[in-house]
Amino acid sequence: MNRSRGYIIQGIFVLVGVLFALRLFSLQVLDESYKAAADNNIIQEEIEYPFRGLIYDRNGKLLVANKPMFDLMVVPSQVFIKDTLKFCDLIGIERNEFNEKIKKARKYSLVKASPFLKQLSLEDLAKIEDYLDEYPGFILQPRTTRSYTYPIMANALGYISEISPQELDKDTANYYHSGDYIGKSGIESEYEIYLRGQRGKKFKIRNVRGVEKGEFKDGEFDTLAVPGLSVTSTIDRELQQYAEKLMNGKSGSIVAIEPSTGEILTIVSSPSYDPNLLTGQKFSANFRSISQDTLKPLFNRPLMAAYRPGSIFKIVQSLVALQEGVITPDTKFKCNTNLIGCHNGASHPFGTSEKLVGAIKNSCNPYFYQVMRRMVVQDVDESPYLDAKIGLDKWNGYVQKFGFGSPLGIDLPGEKGGMIPDAAYYDRAYQGREWKFSNIYSIAIGEGENLVVPIQMANFVATVANRGYYYTPHLIKSIGDSGKPLPQYSEKHHTGVDSAYFEIAVEAMSQVVKSGTGQYRAKLQDIEVCGKTGTVQNDPNPDHSVFIAFAPRNNPKIAVSVYVENAGQGARAAAAISGLLIEKYIKRDSARLYFEPYVLKGDFE
Repeated sequence: MNRSRGYIIQGIFVLVGVLFALRLFSLQVLDESYKAAADNNIIQEEIEYPFRGLIYDRNGKLLVANKPMFDLMVVPSQVFIKDTLKFCDLIGIERNEFNEKIKKARKYSLVKASPFLKQLSLEDLAKIEDYLDEYPGFILQPRTTRSYTYPIMANALGYISEISPQELDKDTANYYHSGDYIGKSGIESEYEIYLRGQRGKKFKIRNVRGVEKGEFKDGEFDTLAVPGLSVTSTIDRELQQYAEKLMNGKSGSIVAIEPSTGEILTIVSSPSYDPNLLTGQKFSANFRSISQDTLKPLFNRPLMAAYRPGSIFKIVQSLVALQEGVITPDTKFKCNTNLIGCHNGASHPFGTSEKLVGAIKNSCNPYFYQVMRRMVVQDVDESPYLDAKIGLDKWNGYVQKFGFGSPLGIDLPGEKGGMIPDAAYYDRAYQGREWKFSNIYSIAIGEGENLVVPIQMANFVATVANRGYYYTPHLIKSIGDSGKPLPQYSEKHHTGVDSAYFEIAVEAMSQVVKSGTGQYRAKLQDIEVCGKTGTVQNDPNPDHSVFIAFAPRNNPKIAVSVYVENAGQGARAAAAISGLLIEKYIKRDSARLYFEPYVLKGDFE
């Protein structure tokens, strides 16, 4: 038995040896392709880069295209240069720069191609193309870079640039190579896997001087590049351009959403920059300049800036208190400025006793101080501290359902969640000491520790427009040619507040624009606008101007939030911008162009 097993094992070894010998014979004698390599020819893999997917607006207008360019690639093991100074003069670099580039390429790989000079201009290409045969190891690699049709939406569209070593290390699928371009921010980053396409490969035979001698095996192993998928965004290009025009010279943000879908119609971060600056050979210099700008144009305010919401938060407080049953629409409180300050204009003098709609219309601070006190102090515990903890956490749970306090999940990188304080937050802040409502009352009017992100403000007003639910805000409508909406954005998110209470809020917001704090600059002819002003304290600097609105009241088409830093009252800058945008979107024109100079001038005193 053991002897039979030994014969079998010996037979296996003999068979393996025969197969190996036959393969070696095939490689050395029969296969002409390897004979070519043995005759001092080189089989070289060349990458064929695909066209990156295009980006369109919601109406089919092209936002992002491709333009051809070339990289000069180097394979260090094949480099042979008789006169380095002559080569440096040809390509326009110094000797020390040449040495650094070769050193970097060798560090990446001796046998794989990597970029030596990137994004050559057509003039540079014409100058060196005819001489490359004299310099083995250098290859021209055709590819494309981005071209932005309009100088808008820089932060939302994003940009592409060369992949970093850290990103290469994270590429577990081993798709990318050194020198590849990858989406770094915005839509370009979020939808990279769809936009990038699939690389093709060609195997060429070259002699030792780098001269192409033909295809390896007649292209048997070549693969074609597959273009990336184009995407259709939710953006209205004309509205986006107009919004950016209105925000020119200002700091802040605009976000407009279609309430019935969650599609973002416009998203403005100001100040911004022309996205075409981050393409071509001047990318590095331009990026350095933009990133060092003290106004922070790379900071995507609609997603990353956390602000106090100000009086727009009184709508949230009203809805939460109505649902919790601590007030009714007929609940009255006096405007008692001994509790908290109020603007007390002619239409809203000290001591005025108002119901809920009137309090929202006139943005009465003392009214909402008392609403919040009822919400937090519910007398469920004898200890004011424990009672406040219970009430505050209940309030926090309601507010979170409106999409505040955590990222909404927009399809862009870098979204922040803001902060809605809970009992645990104040426990940490007070370091074990007890606290009560009188310590936290400023959150009643959207001040204090409340922090919200502009995209959340727009989403909130879209929620009011929908009478109690929202869809996750998103920037991409469809991928490829299907035209089908992305399924992950079709889910309704309900607030848990009765729709009847939203009708009360809607009526109040309508009154704000008709005859309250938002009248005049946001009021439109033939369109019923529902809005709420906010003036956010920013001591010692000027206050921030805030306005949220939707229109029309019934079957709303647009919900917008405007936040203008250091621009004073919400009824001025933010309300004027909102009114112009709403009219532009619904009517495609404006009958109130006399407001444009006021907004563009930027003097809101």
